Amino acid sequence: MQENLPEILFASADKAESKRISRLVHTKRIRKIAPRVYTSNLQDEPAVVVARNLYLILGRLFPCAVLSHRTALQGKPTADGTVFLTYKYSRTVRIPGATIHLLQGQQRLEDDHPFLDGLFIASRHRAYLENLQLSRTRGSTPKTLPKATVEECLDRLCQIQGERALNDLRDKARIIAPVLGMEKEFQRLNGMIGAILRSRPATILVSGAARARAHGMPCDAERVNAFSRLFAHLRQSPLPARTETRRAPAENRLLAFFESYFSNYIEGTEFEIGEAYDIVFKGKIPARRPQDAHDILGTYRIVSNPEEMGKVPSAFDEFLALLKARHHVIMEGRPEKLPGEFKTDPNRAGQTHFVAPELVQGTLAKGYELSMAVDPGLPRAIFIMFLVAEVHPFTDGNGRIARAMMNAELTHNGLCRIIVPTVLRDDYLLALRAMTRKGAPETLARVMDFAQQFTNELPLGSYEAATQCLTECHAFDEPDEGRLRLPSASGRGPAPNVLPVKNPPLP
Repeated sequence: MQENLPEILFASADKAESKRISRLVHTKRIRKIAPRVYTSNLQDEPAVVVARNLYLILGRLFPCAVLSHRTALQGKPTADGTVFLTYKYSRTVRIPGATIHLLQGQQRLEDDHPFLDGLFIASRHRAYLENLQLSRTRGSTPKTLPKATVEECLDRLCQIQGERALNDLRDKARIIAPVLGMEKEFQRLNGMIGAILRSRPATILVSGAARARAHGMPCDAERVNAFSRLFAHLRQSPLPARTETRRAPAENRLLAFFESYFSNYIEGTEFEIGEAYDIVFKGKIPARRPQDAHDILGTYRIVSNPEEMGKVPSAFDEFLALLKARHHVIMEGRPEKLPGEFKTDPNRAGQTHFVAPELVQGTLAKGYELSMAVDPGLPRAIFIMFLVAEVHPFTDGNGRIARAMMNAELTHNGLCRIIVPTVLRDDYLLALRAMTRKGAPETLARVMDFAQQFTNELPLGSYEAATQCLTECHAFDEPDEGRLRLPSASGRGPAPNVLPVKNPPLP
């Protein structure tokens, strides 16, 4: 019976074990994939086997080495498989799928932590000092992270654990700096932390997140990165300009009604369409659901007001004022949800944690700054909607206010608004989630473009005609019951009124 072999085996100074390894190689039970390293896996590529057993291999080849520099701070190899280890000597070792840079230096300190398979990992304070060394690597991955990235890591630590964590980090780094011969690196770290904590000038900082915190308006750097990805996509991907041709007050009121109905339905405030019509136009408030009814009425009061929906901000202070004032009207039926006031407690949806309360204003500021560089019209409307939805600045009503802000941007520019009907709800929410978790803007732009096209074709001559068209197009269906059809596909709606536009060249 053949013995069960581990996936990784190593050469040995023991004569018996050395003979066994040679016999296994000769009988093709194992193969050599790196110096002193063998595998019993005869199918997978060597790089795949190495990646799966990397730390086992490193621990055996370089016992008691310390994962250091950028590897320690990031907690993993770089994307190209580079690992930095502090060891007894300096050398570069290449094995399939990985490049190991051995750096001669101080081995394990008391604060360094045991890692996997006989390795150690540098303490956090040691890793920060190491990443502030001057690095002049050419043609390969540098051992240190960029200065902006180090600052962002410090900002993130402060965001999660508070200012005390930065002070504790600085105190521990001060103790070990002489042991490592990194007094100059400590001075750099001390300056960074002092600037972030506003005890030193912020001019030494290069990271936007760190500078924002230093100026008293900290932001969520990950969300700002997501905004940047959406910005880049919207700048480079032209979207149509669908002009609004329905000018009759009755048509605009009907459009605002359906906008209010569907915007609330997405958030779980579900009424039959006839019930909602009676709430808005006949004042019939259901005795058992007065707050739900006021959600629809509050939304309608905003989106049916031509003057209000024609307003867009020209400065960040105006943006905040509009956001809060509109939210107050939408949520005034729920005083316990703090209408018009930013949240004081964290909120989440499923596994998505939204921006922390103390980072709301700074993150909105960064997003607003980007939004002003997005083309007016549909691109900026999509950006504004995602900005508000992603920050989730209020305790409740964030989706409704996000879509109201989006449609105000469209109305101001004389363009058709966007209704997101029930049947499109999952596509819409999944597109937001894909943008949040994967930074994938294409789906969000496509869904909103299609929703605007649908709204543009919707006939609004009468409530009955619009409702019949919405029914025939499956707009009232649940997402698992049908797919949205365009009114023009069944001859129900007008031909779309679209003016193709091109984005200006990138700066």
